[in-house]
Amino acid sequence: MSEAALSPGARMLKRVDEAFFGFEKFLNLTAALVILGVMLVGVFQVLGRKLISLPVPGYVDIIEMVMTIFAFISIAYCQRLGGHVRMEIILGRMQGRLLYFFEIIGTLVAISVVAILMVFAWDHFMRAWEIGDSTIDIELPIWPSKLLVPFAFLVLLVRLTMNLIGFVRLFMDPDAEEIAVPKIETVDEQAQHEIDAGLAGEEEKVDLLNRDKEGANQ
Repeated sequence: MSEAALSPGARMLKRVDEAFFGFEKFLNLTAALVILGVMLVGVFQVLGRKLISLPVPGYVDIIEMVMTIFAFISIAYCQRLGGHVRMEIILGRMQGRLLYFFEIIGTLVAISVVAILMVFAWDHFMRAWEIGDSTIDIELPIWPSKLLVPFAFLVLLVRLTMNLIGFVRLFMDPDAEEIAVPKIETVDEQAQHEIDAGLAGEEEKVDLLNRDKEGANQ
């Protein structure tokens, strides 16, 4: 469905969803780069300790500080793609308003839980800020790492709110275009996608083997 055929509210929701998804992708990329950085620091730590007896100063402290980045800031991105654990064996067999009704209930529960977690995470950050808590080895301040947790929950809360609006819209009109909601697949569709992915992988292996054989024959 073209954007011109959507109602004004649906067009606004779609634009907000797309803009926010860009922000979520940026956070996900940041998490991926941090993971790469952690791997490189780990390599330097091992090589430095083994070869020149010079490990990375505060290696454990650094890892502890950055773990919150790749552990939390991608959760909204994962929710946007529908990657979190779901009761697919049940929801995958539902359709229409019944499906969207249970999606609304589940999203409301998720919003409540995330809001509570965000409040407690903020309190945890404030304690670290007020007492000047730091790491043991090189005494890095801990509050930046703890601040990322309520921030990540806030981003997830915004995503869940958009999901809720999208599911309510679909409950009112089950035939409407899916906007701002995770892609909902049936059990059969998921199985077919897994089969296609597996076959694609096998085809790539066959192509590589054929190329190796052709190279050997030449």
